[in-house]
Order: sequence, then structure tokens, then C-alpha cells
Amino acid sequence: MIAARRALPPTRDSVTHKFTVDRHEGYLTIGLYPDGRPGEIFLKVSKEGSAISGFCQAFCRAFSLAMQHGLGVEEAVTRFKGMRFEPMGPTSNPEIPHAESIVDYVARYLEVHFATPKR
Repeated sequence: MIAARRALPPTRDSVTHKFTVDRHEGYLTIGLYPDGRPGEIFLKVSKEGSAISGFCQAFCRAFSLAMQHGLGVEEAVTRFKGMRFEPMGPTSNPEIPHAESIVDYVARYLEVHFATPKR
């Protein structure tokens, strides 16, 4: 079976969140489907043009396509939460006081704000 892509509408709601992970500032923007589920993510990190900025863009593109092809938030959190690489450390978010990487931070943010609570 071939997975079908469910693209977001041309105009959509989004959430933009400013964060820091170990003094690295960034902005996470999450594009939402009309039902409020995330359908795309964008990361803007303070080191424009750096390798980390490029990897963030590549991660976001792949992550967004995966969600548009049916990857659920809970499954994404399982895959990306806990990934450990620099930058890592304290964050500016009291709900997520420490992150193992920017990818870990994004997964934890999605878990806190968009995952279905476990019963």
C-alpha cells in the first residue's frame, strides 16, 4: 500500500515558541491541521548558515513529510525523544528544564502540547 500525503491547507493556524537549549536560541513553529493536529514544523536557530541550522532544516522537512504521511505525534515522540548530541543542557522552558539535544527538545515540546494523554 502506498502512503498518501495529507498536505495542510494553504492558510493554516500555527504555534510559534521561542526557546533556548544551552544558550542556543531558537524558534519552533508548528503548522496545524484544521483539527489542531500538527502537520509541519519549522526551526529557526540563532546560528544561521551553520551546520546545526542546516541539520535543523533537514530534520524539519523530513519530520513534516512523515507527519503528513500519517506519523502520529506519539510515534514521533517515541522516535526522537532522548536523542543525545550537542547542543544539550538547560532550557528556557520550565516544562522541559533539560534537553539532550534540539531534536529531543522538539519531541518533548510536542509531547507536552500535542500528544494524547496516556490513561
